[in-house]
Amino acid sequence: MEEPRTEINADDVERRVGEEARDVTPERAQRFYDRVRKSIQDYIDSKSGVLGKTAEFLMLVPDVFILLWRLTTDRRVSGKDKVLLGSALAYFILPFDLIPEAIVGPIGYLDDLVFGVYVLNKMLNHTDVEVIREHWSGKHDVLDMIRQVLGAADTLVDGSVLGRLKKMVRRGERPSRPQSPGVPPGD
Repeated sequence: MEEPRTEINADDVERRVGEEARDVTPERAQRFYDRVRKSIQDYIDSKSGVLGKTAEFLMLVPDVFILLWRLTTDRRVSGKDKVLLGSALAYFILPFDLIPEAIVGPIGYLDDLVFGVYVLNKMLNHTDVEVIREHWSGKHDVLDMIRQVLGAADTLVDGSVLGRLKKMVRRGERPSRPQSPGVPPGD
């Protein structure tokens, strides 16, 4: 007899994310970063250039993850933003999410990337961009990266997944000062 399948919804993911966010230690963050970078690089290499621009976005995944983690340890980041950051970190680390890596492989990190970038974009309302730049280890300016990912989000993940990710970020949202000029909103 086949077991009934249960639907994973955004509320379930958000609940698990909150539970897992507390368990991200520096060692676990570094191990995850190293494992994901290697996994993505091996995947890209195996596709022999077929991925095109998607490969560039995939290579941002470990850098965005480590940026999120570094920001959680910075005392200049508000408690509210640290809760969002913790949620994004847990979303990266959880074995299941809206596009599970265990099922689709490294391409499944694209929803993690989009969610992480939505969180970073939201943080721009409360956190000096220089704090974010200080922790960024990617090749290009972090604001340019945020703009690029936000601009491509609807091509990186399915529209229904995109809507769920936006909803997860909005749940903690309250009116605040406008976002930095030139950075499109998460919606």
